[in-house]
Amino acid sequence: MYKKLLVLSCCAPCSCAVIKKLVDDGVDTTVLFYNPNIYPFEEYQKRRDEQKRVCEAMGAHFVELAYEPEIWVEAVKGLEQEPERGRRCSQCFYLRLKKAQEYAQEYHFDALTSVLGVSRYKDLQQVNTAARKAWRMVGKPYWAKNWRKDGLEELRRALIQEMKLYAQTYCGCRYSLPTSPRKDTK
Repeated sequence: MYKKLLVLSCCAPCSCAVIKKLVDDGVDTTVLFYNPNIYPFEEYQKRRDEQKRVCEAMGAHFVELAYEPEIWVEAVKGLEQEPERGRRCSQCFYLRLKKAQEYAQEYHFDALTSVLGVSRYKDLQQVNTAARKAWRMVGKPYWAKNWRKDGLEELRRALIQEMKLYAQTYCGCRYSLPTSPRKDTK
């Protein structure tokens, strides 16, 4: 087990059980909120604020990096028509995980993990592949733990209800909005 761990998080519902377990296990846990993919900004703010609330309630540190939607739009250019779990998602995961790797390196964390693959709507293997690519580029160890196992999915569901967490209805990016035109790049 790592002593000082950075956790890249997409949202409070995906991270709450992981944070609780790590903190309860005595791991110095910092949650990194770097999500330039979330659209619109009001949605970003809701998710960020819920993530902060969970960190404060559970005794984890919270770090927010700059909201940079223009960097995300550029990173996924040409992939707008890709389906969920397609190449756009791989590129999105890589962008965020590489930034998290750089942060972990700069601030001397033992390792990085993420909850990007916790949702049943995401492909954990796809997240881990992007993480390995980022690891090769930056060099900070990545803990590819399956955070859906060992009772954590049940704990996650219970915490969502207990804490009355804001539950979003889409992954976050403009192209995953059910009513969003697929070619919208603003």
